[in-house]
Amino acid sequence: MAKRKNESLNMGEALNEFIKTNKLEKGMDKVNAKEAWATLMGNGVANYTTAVELRNETLFVSLSSSVLREELSHGKSKIIAMLNEELGKELVKKLVLR
Repeated sequence: MAKRKNESLNMGEALNEFIKTNKLEKGMDKVNAKEAWATLMGNGVANYTTAVELRNETLFVSLSSSVLREELSHGKSKIIAMLNEELGKELVKKLVLR
């Protein structure tokens, strides 16, 4: 029978260790990016957002409103900075609005 570690971890630390051990960071980053988009953009933009996908440091956002897409395209660099600040790391380098 394997010995148990006597170290005590709180739940957050245990989950983070589990995520790192099982190499789940990319999947968690994708989920966190979706949540960060919805949080930062608010209900108004979230209602017109049909899909959010993180692929290779690029966040692809599908919008149902061409007018909103055009307005958001003027502030891409600011949106990227705000998303990375919310995520706590440099995760998004490019934003594609479609």
